[in-house]
Order: sequence, then C-alpha cells, then structure tokens
Amino acid sequence: MPAGRPGPAAQSARRPPPLLPLLLLCVLGVPRAGSGAHTAVISPQDPTLLIGSSLQATCSLHGDPPGTTAEGLYWTLNGRRLPPELSRVLNASTLALVLANLNGSRQQSGDNLVCHARDGSILAGSCLYVGLPPEKPFNISCWSKNMKDLTCRWTPGAHGETFLHTNYSLKYKLRWYGQDNTCEEYHTVGPHSCHIPKDLALFTPYEIWVEATNRLGSARSDVLTLDILDVVTTDPPPDVHVSRVGGLEDQLSVRWVSPPALKDFLFQAKYQIRYRVEDSVDWKVVDDVSNQTSCRLAGLKPGTVYFVQVRCNPFGIYGSKKAGIWSEWSHPTAASTPRSERPGPGGGACEPRGGEPSSGPVRRELKQFLGWLKKHAYCSNLSFRLYDQWRAWMQKSHKTRNQDEGILPSGRRGAARGPAR
Repeated sequence: MPAGRPGPAAQSARRPPPLLPLLLLCVLGVPRAGSGAHTAVISPQDPTLLIGSSLQATCSLHGDPPGTTAEGLYWTLNGRRLPPELSRVLNASTLALVLANLNGSRQQSGDNLVCHARDGSILAGSCLYVGLPPEKPFNISCWSKNMKDLTCRWTPGAHGETFLHTNYSLKYKLRWYGQDNTCEEYHTVGPHSCHIPKDLALFTPYEIWVEATNRLGSARSDVLTLDILDVVTTDPPPDVHVSRVGGLEDQLSVRWVSPPALKDFLFQAKYQIRYRVEDSVDWKVVDDVSNQTSCRLAGLKPGTVYFVQVRCNPFGIYGSKKAGIWSEWSHPTAASTPRSERPGPGGGACEPRGGEPSSGPVRRELKQFLGWLKKHAYCSNLSFRLYDQWRAWMQKSHKTRNQDEGILPSGRRGAARGPAR
C-alpha cells in the first residue's frame, strides 16, 4: 500500500453516516446519555439561540468505552461533517465545538448536531434551534357568510420568517364583557387564518387579536373591533349566463342569480361585472350595475370571444351603515359576439366617392357614440333610453342633412324643380 494513503478502514471511518437518519433525529428524538449503547452526552442539550449568536458545545464520554477517546470523536451538523479546526480536545473524554455567527435553522424542528465515534457511529445528539422571536402580527381581516360564523386571516409580520416553529392563536371576546375565547379551526383559507363556526352574537362588537409565540418570545397584534353585521359577505353569484343580443355584433347580455344567502337576510346587494377578450389578461370592470341581476355590455368587438365574471357586495344588513365586503368573482363564463357581415376596408367593397352622397358624417358620429359605449357599458334603463334618443336624433339629423344636400324623395324632387318650360 502506498505510503501516506489511508487504508480502507480509515476511509470508512471518515465517511459520514447516511443523511436521512440524521435529519430525523430532532423529529424522532436524539440519543441521550445512558440510552442503550450510547455513552456520551452533548452539552448544552437542545439550545435555542438568536441568529448571529455563537455556540460552545461539548461532547463528553461517559465511563471508559473501549478504544474510544476524545481524539477520535468528530461532529456533524445536519449530516455534514464539520471542519476539524472548529473542534478541540479538552481532555481524554471531552471534545469541544465552537460555532460562530449562526444562521437560521434549516428546519423548524431544529438542526441536528451529532457527536460521532471514530467508526462513524452516533454517540449523542442535540437539536439546535436558531432563529428570531415572532414579530407583531398585523393586517387582520374578518368576514362572515351567514351572520353566525366568522373567518379571519392575518399577516405574520413585516419579515415573516422566524426559522423556528411559531404558533399563532386567534383570540376573541365581546367588547364590554365576557372571557377570552380561542379559535380552533386553523388554516381554513390559508396558512394564517382561522374559522369560528358558530355561537357569535349580533348587535354587539367583538374584540379580535392574534398572539404569536415561539422558543424566543411572543408578540401580540393590535385589537380589531368589529360588529358581525358590518363584515357580511356572500358566495359569488351562481348561474351566470352570457348570451348574444339578437344580431347585434357589438353587444352581449349578462344575467345571473342572486346568492342564496341573500334570501335569508334583510339586506340588498350591489354587483360588479368584469370582462376581457379571450387572448388578453386585462379585465375591464363595470361598476354601475347597481342591484340589478342583468346587464348588457356594449361597444364590444364583433366576432370576439369574451370571458365574463360577476361578484356581489351586500349592504344595509339590518340597518348597518357599512358597505359590506365584496365576494369572490364567479367562475368565468365565455360567449362570443356575432361576426360582422359588413365588408371592411380591403374586403372587396367600394368606398363611396367624394362627390357621391354618403353616410360618412353619420358613420363618424356613430363611431363617436360607440367609442363612448366602450368606456361605459350600459346597465340601466336610463342608458337604454339615452341610446334610443340618440338613434332618433341621428335619424332626424340624417334627414335634415339630406335635405340640405339636395337629396330629396323622388316625389318632392320633381316639385322642387318646378314646371318644365
């Protein structure tokens, strides 16, 4: 065997143990002194430290294990062997370790710090927790879908990550009396949320807050005060139908059904519609739908597929002055406008010549009105009346223009020329 090259036994001794068993140590339990064949102990055991701190640990052998001394021991952290320069032998049975400027733990259950014998066997282990205390939770928002329940969610903190397992508890109580209650159904609408299913009082305010705790401390949010009647929302409107309006190539009709919850409560609702073309991600929102359950979208592109959604906002619940909370958008419903049958430029049709009578001014005015409609989808009776008035005005204007230009009906044309000489 060449000089200087370690033999197979030495290579085997330096080979780190499999990673998976080590990663499970802090989950299933690390070896402790006096447990079976393990004859060492790590001190301190399961320390919790702030990020940036330093750790001084020792691995001490117990008794006089045959063939084992501190000079043959080594350390691993999360399955990786630590450089020997980080360790030093204190005496024949104790190996010390110094780790400076620690980063946050790689796993919330703790990092695995393990002391090994020369042959790689595990002598002792410790869970190392390095992280930050929790920050003050904020941005608490709550809503109720049936005036009997309440769902709340919050933001864990400005930075969020603590690198340690952090427990969040939603607390609530009646504002002027009653004891603190703790929400029990967590993660209902996300990682930082909780649902209170029943036994809530109406016509009286609640105080709601969130408490966060971990190994390094605790924090409490500001108190949110609310009345259940002021935070009612609904499911999205069901049965949204989108259809063509006869042969009108620039319009679609939208109809929907009020959410079932509206039938059980003494309040109204207002709606919003949004729509987009098939190959776009930009939505256009129609705000002036009021409390109707139908709307006609105008100023659309002919022969185009549109996706339409509707959402609901209840208000005036038992006299509440608050506006309510918008529901989620309904599932997208698709429909297409009819294709235009009028030949456009380049389609083989002849454009009117300058000296011939034409409807050019009318077309320009029509384009102006359609341009207005593109910005204002009409969803009220007032808009329909306005549209009818505009059409009547256009017909009258067209007739007057024809008279001024000498374009008269055949009967009146002969009378206008007078008797023939």
